[in-house]
Amino acid sequence: MAVGIFDSGLGGLTVLGAIRQRMPHLPLVYLGDNAHAPYGTRTADDIFALTCAAVERLWGEGCDLVVLACNTASAVALKRMQETWVPHDKRVLGVFVPLIEALTERQWGDNSPPVEVAVKHVALFATPATVASRAFQRELAFRAVGVDVEGQPCGGVVDAIEQGDEILAEALVRSHVEALLRRMPHPEAAVLGCTHFPLMEAAFQSALGPGVRVLSQPALVAASLEDYLTRRPEFRGAGTQSRFLTTGDPARVSGKATQFLRQATAFEAA
Repeated sequence: MAVGIFDSGLGGLTVLGAIRQRMPHLPLVYLGDNAHAPYGTRTADDIFALTCAAVERLWGEGCDLVVLACNTASAVALKRMQETWVPHDKRVLGVFVPLIEALTERQWGDNSPPVEVAVKHVALFATPATVASRAFQRELAFRAVGVDVEGQPCGGVVDAIEQGDEILAEALVRSHVEALLRRMPHPEAAVLGCTHFPLMEAAFQSALGPGVRVLSQPALVAASLEDYLTRRPEFRGAGTQSRFLTTGDPARVSGKATQFLRQATAFEAA
């Protein structure tokens, strides 16, 4: 009954932590494609090929359902994967849907026409590839009208977080927020469209000010996954063991992950 969690690096560990907290008895197999991270500056074909390879590896671990805990993969590869590649007995889910459900206060299964919602001005902080894909705006348009989304490509933040340089990461967050506020002075909500960014949530909130609602993914994704597995228990895969896998150097990634999660985390070679 294992579920797979995929990210290009370590950011998806924030999602894994929230899922583990909500469903402590659910085995989780995490795969970080650290050898090819970051994805945020790669081409769409590159991201698609790398994501498919990682998902196949997780299927091999008995994970019939895989969560792409990577906004870049969710934005750039997921739709193409679901339409052309994923077999009928497997599922690959992204991380945008729970955010949009929270923002629009509508369930994803609600297929009624898009309506006006309370929030009109939304700031999106994400990797360059995620912002360029406009996937968030596209998915949001299926559920809501009249919402202005201003995307801010946050170059450098993921690298700073992965390198453990919190001071640099906070400085970059402030710089990116200032750049967005010059184009959208009064956002009502801010979406942290990268699973690394919850670690910098306080920095985003401080730079944006107390009047802006900051939406972060881990808890929203965990709640959405629990609901999905309740409705579709057949996608609890055959795997029974939790594992941490990496395409990178296991010793180096384990050290970084231990810093990242602030608890001992041992990765194995994928």
